[in-house]
Amino acid sequence: MSYLPVVGITMGDAAGVGPEIIMKALAHDSVYRTCRPLVIGDANRLKKAGQIVESKLDLNIIDDVRAAAFVSGTVDCIDLGLIPKDLPFGQVSPVAGDAAYQFVARTVELTHKGELDAICTAPLNKEALHAGGHLFPGHTEMLAHLTGIEEVSMMLVAPNLRVIHVTTHIGLLDAIRRIEPGLVKRTIERAHETLSRAGIAHPRIGVCGINPHAGENGLFGHGEEGEKIVPAIEELTARGWDVQGPLPADTLFFRAGRGDFDVVVAMYHDQGHGPVKVMGLEAGVNVTVGMPVIRTSVDHGTAFDIAGTGIADERSLLEALKQAVDLANRQEKPVVATRITKEKV
Repeated sequence: MSYLPVVGITMGDAAGVGPEIIMKALAHDSVYRTCRPLVIGDANRLKKAGQIVESKLDLNIIDDVRAAAFVSGTVDCIDLGLIPKDLPFGQVSPVAGDAAYQFVARTVELTHKGELDAICTAPLNKEALHAGGHLFPGHTEMLAHLTGIEEVSMMLVAPNLRVIHVTTHIGLLDAIRRIEPGLVKRTIERAHETLSRAGIAHPRIGVCGINPHAGENGLFGHGEEGEKIVPAIEELTARGWDVQGPLPADTLFFRAGRGDFDVVVAMYHDQGHGPVKVMGLEAGVNVTVGMPVIRTSVDHGTAFDIAGTGIADERSLLEALKQAVDLANRQEKPVVATRITKEKV
């Protein structure tokens, strides 16, 4: 039997839809045919979410990866016990924000010990995270801090489209100031390495401009493309890489969608997120690139407006798990022995 990677699933903000989509996703037998999922979160919250979505799954509450069952019909959960039973859904909570951080921190510890092959994160709420005392813009920056990496990139993966970002969770004016040739080059290098690892021998990379029409030879903007982007592209094309740009973003995403490029390099958050999210939140997956840990995530938020109702869609989490497995399968790891104690959800 081939090795099935162990994927740690962080529960995210307990007041959001994370617990519900986890219980829904792990009801799919197909998940267990490709990986061994392990939730790091709060067992009581998963139990409550299971009741909300009318789940028939068992809950295996553990404190060690070796106690996981990894069988369809059973949700294995390393229980940190941080969520009060009466925590309301759909409201910002410092307790839930701190817990979301602790779930991720424990998961990173497990990867450092070699007990997990990848991390897949359910959504957290940035306001709650800050209220809980953890001043990170989001998962990407938090994971970079916890893994000791100074610089990582966010890549969004959707059907027929991959997008990597030069800047992410900062204001637009700050993003333009931060963009410089070295950062652009390193972002493209991370994209090239990731695609090469994924089996694309010669990645075709399209690079967005900053201004409308990529500046149109100085007609728009103040020469930002020539100053901040072109030197990086020239250096990388000199290596023989297929890097084209800077190109107008409005047509570049269309061209990438029809297959002209393997990845698009977006200069700022909304430039890259908009085209992916217009395809549907259930289709997108967030991949953190440049860390020693494989990490994927749903490409949607905590959805406080529907949290606790049981109607949240689990398809983005299923896609995120698939991407985590695809990346993890490119590395080898010995099998971990397991044992089991069950509790009914």
